[in-house]
Amino acid sequence: MSNDSLRDRSLHDLFRMEADGQRQVLTEGLLALERNPTVAATLEECMRAAHSLKGAARIVGLGAAVAVAHSMEDCLVDAQHGRLRLQRGIIDALLRGVDLLGRIADTPAEAAGAWAGEDSAPVLEFRAALAAALASASDPTADAAAPPVVAEAAVEAAADPAPVEAPIEEGEERVLRIAARNLHRMLGLASEALVESRWLDPYIRSLARVKELQRRSALALDRLSERNAGLAADPSSAELLARAQADLAESQRLLGERVAALDAFDRRLAGVAHGLYDQALASHMRPFADGTRGFKRMVRDLARELGKEARLEIVGSRTPVDRDVLARLEAPLGHLLRNAVDHGIEAPAQRLARGKPAEGEIRLEAHHVSGRLEIKIGDDGQGIDAERIRRAVIARGLADEDTAQRFGHDELLEFLFLPGFSLRDTVTDISGRGVGLDAVQNMAKQLHGNVRVFSQPDQGTRFQLQLPLTTSVLRALAVDIAGEAYAFPLARIVATALVSREQLRSLEGRQYFELSGREIGLVSARQVLEGGDGATAGAQLPVVVIGGAHGEHLYGLAVDRFGSVVELVVQALDPRLGKVKDIAAGALLDDGTPVLIVDTDDLLRSIERLVATGHLAQLRHQDSAAAAQRKRVLVVDDSLTVRELQRKLIETAGYAVEVAVDGMDGWNALRLGRFDLVVTDIDMPRMDGIELVELIKKDPHLRALPVMIVSYKDREEDRRRGLDAGADFYLSKAGFDEDALMQAVADLIGAPLA
Repeated sequence: MSNDSLRDRSLHDLFRMEADGQRQVLTEGLLALERNPTVAATLEECMRAAHSLKGAARIVGLGAAVAVAHSMEDCLVDAQHGRLRLQRGIIDALLRGVDLLGRIADTPAEAAGAWAGEDSAPVLEFRAALAAALASASDPTADAAAPPVVAEAAVEAAADPAPVEAPIEEGEERVLRIAARNLHRMLGLASEALVESRWLDPYIRSLARVKELQRRSALALDRLSERNAGLAADPSSAELLARAQADLAESQRLLGERVAALDAFDRRLAGVAHGLYDQALASHMRPFADGTRGFKRMVRDLARELGKEARLEIVGSRTPVDRDVLARLEAPLGHLLRNAVDHGIEAPAQRLARGKPAEGEIRLEAHHVSGRLEIKIGDDGQGIDAERIRRAVIARGLADEDTAQRFGHDELLEFLFLPGFSLRDTVTDISGRGVGLDAVQNMAKQLHGNVRVFSQPDQGTRFQLQLPLTTSVLRALAVDIAGEAYAFPLARIVATALVSREQLRSLEGRQYFELSGREIGLVSARQVLEGGDGATAGAQLPVVVIGGAHGEHLYGLAVDRFGSVVELVVQALDPRLGKVKDIAAGALLDDGTPVLIVDTDDLLRSIERLVATGHLAQLRHQDSAAAAQRKRVLVVDDSLTVRELQRKLIETAGYAVEVAVDGMDGWNALRLGRFDLVVTDIDMPRMDGIELVELIKKDPHLRALPVMIVSYKDREEDRRRGLDAGADFYLSKAGFDEDALMQAVADLIGAPLA
C-alpha cells in the first residue's frame, strides 16, 4: 500500500489491518502448538504477534485489546521459559483471546470507546477462562528452573514494552493492498497493449513491400541507363536519369535503415507488452493459502463440538490462484470441510475399534495440473454408504425401486449434488438441510469446471474440483458463425470433428452423426446463436461437440469455420445489457477483432428448448450453385416406417428431402426453410394434416406451395375434405404404389434437377 493510501487511513483502520495479519499468525501458531507445544520458533512467532498487538492497541487507546494481548503474551513467555506446557485447555483459552481481539479490532472507530478500559466484561471473562485453564494445567512436578526454549535475546525482546516489528527475511516479498477494480483495469489495459503492439507487424511488412518496389524501380532505371549509354542521348536527360538513380538509391538506403529500426522497435515493444501482460496477470493471482485462512481452526473447533478429533493438513498453500476464483472457493471449500468432519470422520472410540488413530485426518490439496487448478478435499473417515443413498433416492421419489437397484456406485454418488438432497434424517446447526453440495457444483459450473466425488467404505471420501487457473484469461477455440467471431471454452469442448454428408443420418426429424461409438445430435450454430436457418456450405461441416459438466447431453454444433486455439483476456459485458442469451463475456482476438465467449450451459439449455418445442431446423449442405437449386420436399408423417420409406423413395429419385414427425414439426420446418413440395399424412398428434394444409394455404408466402396428402383414409368424404382444405393431390396408403407416388411428385413440381 502506498504512503498516500496509509496517510488517508485512520489509526483505527491501521490497527484493524495489523490485527488481521497478527490474528492469523496467532491462530496458525496456536494450532501447531496444540500438536507440539515445545517448538521454539512457533512459540517465538506467537509471542511476537501478541506483543506487537499489545503495542499497537496501546497506541490507538484500546485498553481492552492491550489487556488481552498482554495476558496472552505472559502465557506464551512462560511457555518459552519452560515454566508452562501449553495443553489443550490453555490453547482453547488463547484462541478465545484471538477471537476477542478480532471482535475489538472489527468494531467501527466511532464505537471503539467501549473498548477503552481494561476491565470490560469480555476481557474479565477471558482472563478468568485463561486463569482457570492455567490452574487446571499446572504440574507440581514441573521444574521451575527448566531452561528456556528460546535464546536469551528473544526473552529480552519480549520484555521490551515498545512495539516490535519482525525483520523481513531475505527474499521475502512485501505485500501491498490494491483495489480489485484497479487490478482488473490494469489487466485490461495490458491486454489492449498486447493487441496494439501487434499492429506494427503488418505495417512493417507493408514497408518491406515498398522497399521491394523501390529495388525493382532502381533495377529498371539501371537498365534504362545502360540502354541510353550507347545512344546519343540528350545530356540533360542523362543528368536527370543519374539524379533519379541517386535519389532512389538514397531513399532505398534510408528506408532500409528505418525498416530495420522499426523492426527492432517492434521486437522490443512486443517483449515489453508481453512482459507487462504477464506481470499484470501474475498480480491477479494470490497464493492458495490466502483463501484457506481459518480452515484449520474451523475443523478443530467443529470436531471438538461434535466430540471428535480431527486435524486439517493443507498441501500446496503457495499454489497461485486467480483472486476471483479464490473468492468463490471459500464457501464451497468450507462446506466440504464441514461435511468431512460431520459425515466422514468417526468418533475416537469408533476409529480406535477399526484400527485407526483416534484423530482423523482431512487433507486439502491444491495443484496445477495440465493447465488447470485441481483441488482435492479428502478424509480418512468411514466413507459414504451407497445403500443409504439408494434408500434416500427411493424415499424421496427420485426413482422407483427397480430403477434405483440398477444404479451403480458412481451413479448413486451423483445424487449427492441434487438440491435438497441429504442423508440426515434430522436437521442440525451443521447439516441436514440438503444445501451445500449443489452450491459446490454450481460454483464449479459457473467457472467452467467440474466436481467429482470418490468414496470407499471405511477408507474415506474425496472430492475433486477441476477449475480454470484464472477467470481473467480463458483458453478457447475461436470459430466463425455467420461472419461473426465466437469462442468456446476448451474446458467444455468434448471434441471437434469434420462431418461429411455421408455421415449424417435422420431419425424422428432430427439429424445425427456417430462419434466414438456415440450418436451425437447435430444442431446449426447459426440457428441457435443467430436465429437463422440451417443452411450450410461445403461438403464437410466443422462441428464443435459440447455437453454437460460430466459429458452428458452431447450435441454437435455446426459452425462455418474453425479458427485457432487462443488465450483470451475476459472482458465482462456492460451490466446494462443484463444477461445476454447464450453469451458469457467478450474479449479481443490478437488482431483486435471482438469475440463473444459462449456460455456453454446456457447454450445447451437453448438447444434443449428448440428440441422440446420442435423448432430445431435440419442442416442442409450447399456444395454448389446446382445443389442450391435442388428441388426440396418435406415429408410429414408420425410413423417412422412410412416417413423413412417415403424419404428414401423421393431421395433416390434425385430430390432433396427433409422429414417432420407431426404437423407442428412440419409447420416449424416450413417457416424456417424453403421447400418445393409438402407430402403429409392426416392423422398426427399436436397438429393433423388437414390443419397443416389450411395453415399453408392461408399464409401469403406459402399458399402457392403444392401439398400432397398420403393417407390410409380412402373414403370419398376424406378425399374431399383434404382437397377442400387446399391439398393439390390425394393418395391413399391402402393402395400405395411407389410409381404412383413418384409420378405425382413429378407432376406437381417437375423432374429433379441434375
